[in-house]
Amino acid sequence: MDKILVVDDEAGILHSFKKVLGRHDYDVVTASSGEEALEKVNREQPDLVIMDVNMPGRDGIETLNELKSLHPSLSVIIMTAYTTSEKAITAMKNGAFDYITKPVDNARLISLVEKAIAAGKMNVPVSFEGVPEEAGDRIIGKGDAMLEIFKKVGQIAASDVTVLLRGETGTGKELIARAVYHHSKRVNKPFLPVNCAAIPETLLESELFGHEKGAFTGAENKKIGKFEQCDKGTMFLDEIGDMPLSLQAKMLRVLQDGCFQRVGGNDLIRTDVRIIAATNKNLESLINMGKFRDDLYWRLNVVSITMPPLRERRDDIEDIAQYFIRKFNRELGKEVQGVSPEILEEFRKYDWPGNVRELESVIQRGMVLCRKDLLSYKDCEWLSQIRLTAQSVDIDKTLSGTINEILQQGGTDIYREAVSNFERLLVKRALELTKNNQALAAKLLGISRNTLREKMSADDDSNLRKE
Repeated sequence: MDKILVVDDEAGILHSFKKVLGRHDYDVVTASSGEEALEKVNREQPDLVIMDVNMPGRDGIETLNELKSLHPSLSVIIMTAYTTSEKAITAMKNGAFDYITKPVDNARLISLVEKAIAAGKMNVPVSFEGVPEEAGDRIIGKGDAMLEIFKKVGQIAASDVTVLLRGETGTGKELIARAVYHHSKRVNKPFLPVNCAAIPETLLESELFGHEKGAFTGAENKKIGKFEQCDKGTMFLDEIGDMPLSLQAKMLRVLQDGCFQRVGGNDLIRTDVRIIAATNKNLESLINMGKFRDDLYWRLNVVSITMPPLRERRDDIEDIAQYFIRKFNRELGKEVQGVSPEILEEFRKYDWPGNVRELESVIQRGMVLCRKDLLSYKDCEWLSQIRLTAQSVDIDKTLSGTINEILQQGGTDIYREAVSNFERLLVKRALELTKNNQALAAKLLGISRNTLREKMSADDDSNLRKE
């Protein structure tokens, strides 16, 4: 459960936040002053701090500055009662994740909290093989391809060179981005992730470059963008291939001379930001289609790292699965020792279109159900559904050949007999895949359990008539 520290000198505000956030399963602790906030951050180790900017004694700005010096990766959201508060703007420049105005819209609050906590977790240190993993996430790989990636990270981390990470979704591109950051000379400065595909095109420019008050409908106050907020730090631009063409020229200028203008503004703002970009798309194809600028491509593609898909790293699957088991043991309070040989064999046969992220989800789901020392086939029996889908292409080819043979034979009852035979084979195969679990077989077939039993009974009667 993620923990949030709310800091405000008004007891009513603390009570309201605790009630709203508690309903969304957050563990909420409170503090009524900046001094108490510093003490509780050290003791409670929250994932996020939501703090009022105006407090007696040590105010929000002073507290933010000290928190950032002690805990650079901690996400902090600043609250203000005034939409035009210059203190809020200052807070953003000093490393706050964002700011909100009181009274707070609950839907916007929860959305912002989710983003801030996710961003904070991306700042958790990344370790490699042989390094204790309790302090953060770990990159696992013992093959030649992963070894070359580890070596390249070591070669480029200390420089300010722009990095382009390529590979399918779920291969671990964001882990490599964080590894580059944590081994760089900018490690004590901000690390800000921006998903170019998750932010609407109309809002992405404002998110990156900020806007002036009145720049467009709804711009009720000045906003500091990520580039200004991330000065001297590192920005991770995920899904860069989805960046609108209209915005790419402005991005190119930032990469070339470090200058930009806020939306609706005339002042030229300078920033010093290292860019790590990632994409699962073929940028060269996008260039040929006129959807990506070739000059921006060459600015981003100074050093390129391509992450291999999990199906090309089958020797790593056992080690990765074991890592996730240890991770979820800590989170779920369990003592699972590993995976059974049967399910490990299933893992190695499967192609994992979702890559490491999909494997993590499979392990997590199985761990919730697991009641023994080893993760078993029973804990992951639904994996047969995935395998069945993966086999559908081969089944289609087989059926095509069989249908051609039946049609060539002809006959007055050909349609009825073909449908009956196929239905019998389909039921039989579903029961084999689910080890005669009728409930799961019915689910695979998309029918009720009673309908499945009727078809099994009809099949038995047919066999008796033949005898």
